Amino acid sequence: MDKLKVGLIMGSDSDYPVVKGAAAIFESLNIPYEMRVLSAHRTPAQVTAFSSQARDNGFGVIIAAAGKAAHLAGVIAAHTTLPVIGIPMKSSTFDGMDALLSTVQMPKGIPVATVAVDGAENAALLAAQILAVYDKELFEKLSAMRQKMTDDVLAKDAELSKVR
Repeated sequence: MDKLKVGLIMGSDSDYPVVKGAAAIFESLNIPYEMRVLSAHRTPAQVTAFSSQARDNGFGVIIAAAGKAAHLAGVIAAHTTLPVIGIPMKSSTFDGMDALLSTVQMPKGIPVATVAVDGAENAALLAAQILAVYDKELFEKLSAMRQKMTDDVLAKDAELSKVR
């Protein structure tokens, strides 16, 4: 079986500076992904088509980044049973609080996992963890990444202890 892909969908190309952090993680872990700009409000037919066909097109997880009304993740989740992770995007109006509430407040039966405002890296890592359930090589890469984080913190702690 081919590796499952991650759909990395932005509501606007203005989200790219944040979303590229998720792409970098996918590239470092060798996870195939497709990045698209699709709007829940301006391209609803295309969002529906992408979402409803995602599983058949080899996707295992979909990440949706959107700001303001932030309906993208919910619309995607309404049209697929694949895991959907929402990234609420900070905007000029409410500092991302509006997007956070829109993304996290989903009705019963249509779940969307939600990360922090502008939390693209954590969205990518969560997607990787979902895919790693059935991908031992990916599981091992994630485990090594966690161990490196631990080692880095302990090294900084040891260095700080020498200063005192």
